[in-house]
Amino acid sequence: MQNRLFVSWRSPNGMDCKLVGPETPCFCTHRYKQHKTDFKELPKERPIHLPCKVSKCQCKSYHYVPLNGSQPIRCRCKHFADDHSPAGSYHCTKCSSCAGFHSSFTCGCSQPAFAHDTVVETKEERLAQGKPIGQEVPYAAMGGLTGFSSLAEGYMRLDESGIGAPDRRFLEASEDCGSHPFLRAYHPSSMVAGHPSADNQLSSVMRKEDDMSFYEKRYQERLEKEKEQKRLNSRRPNTQRPKTPIF
Repeated sequence: MQNRLFVSWRSPNGMDCKLVGPETPCFCTHRYKQHKTDFKELPKERPIHLPCKVSKCQCKSYHYVPLNGSQPIRCRCKHFADDHSPAGSYHCTKCSSCAGFHSSFTCGCSQPAFAHDTVVETKEERLAQGKPIGQEVPYAAMGGLTGFSSLAEGYMRLDESGIGAPDRRFLEASEDCGSHPFLRAYHPSSMVAGHPSADNQLSSVMRKEDDMSFYEKRYQERLEKEKEQKRLNSRRPNTQRPKTPIF
């Protein structure tokens, strides 16, 4: 709890595009929790190295490699990351022309993967940059996770762990629909000749009532219509011709 290290995959503009957690894989294919993450005394040298604790693994320090969705990315030599050596310069083991893993995969922040760095920093160093540290938890290998929002990619987080919180003027702005077509369709201003459309009436009713009461009322109305239809059918004279008996 006192010597926790925060690990992130940071873009050149300072955004933490990926906050590493216990199950986040390393370049060596082992998880972050399988690396040395706890220190009785924080190391003085920088960068801080987190070697892999798996037997016979050559990984000298944790190094994050992104995924393209659920698929691994390729190096410029057309081979995957696990085809490269996890030690030294990450050279390719399948070809002699590749001197090190170098991928042009573009992150969601619009920066290529090779421009990012795996950053290991202390609590004080993170606070000095104005980045969140979350609550102190007695768990090992928490990495950079500080909450549920830290599970998302950097450009999708609207808090201090990503691109920053929304501007105060944006939060205090008057309610309007902006330019989004879906929001405009259900906004009260989308009326024709002063009368809201059927969709607007439906959305306004559902905003005032909870889901269960809304659907219960619709169900009772349907039952009443069915009963009324049966009563009308029973009052009508039977105009059908009698069937001719067959001898």
